[in-house]
Amino acid sequence: MTLAKLAALAVAATLGACASKGGAGGAGGQAPPTRTTLRVQNQNFLDMNIYVVRPFRVRLGLAPGVTTTTFVIPSAAIGNGSPMRFLADPVGGRATPVSDEIFVQAGEEVTLIIPPG
Repeated sequence: MTLAKLAALAVAATLGACASKGGAGGAGGQAPPTRTTLRVQNQNFLDMNIYVVRPFRVRLGLAPGVTTTTFVIPSAAIGNGSPMRFLADPVGGRATPVSDEIFVQAGEEVTLIIPPG
């Protein structure tokens, strides 16, 4: 991937924050922890190691080429909601494109689209 393709790396947050409606939840009446996910649509033929960057880099996993994969973003990377970027490191490739910075809150699903090579 070239730097020109970096601009094509798209990230969009979609709704998904779940509110607890009183009643029996988890232990002690608390709601279970909310999962925040990253859905990667890898349209490239190369497999990509996916990282969340805030300000430290945490590997989420491998997104095989020409597939859609979902990862759970660790709650430590989210905190009470924060800006973050996602990095796609191609296996066997040279460029490591980074997404624009977006604000992510707990419970959201974020979609990352990696364009074809």
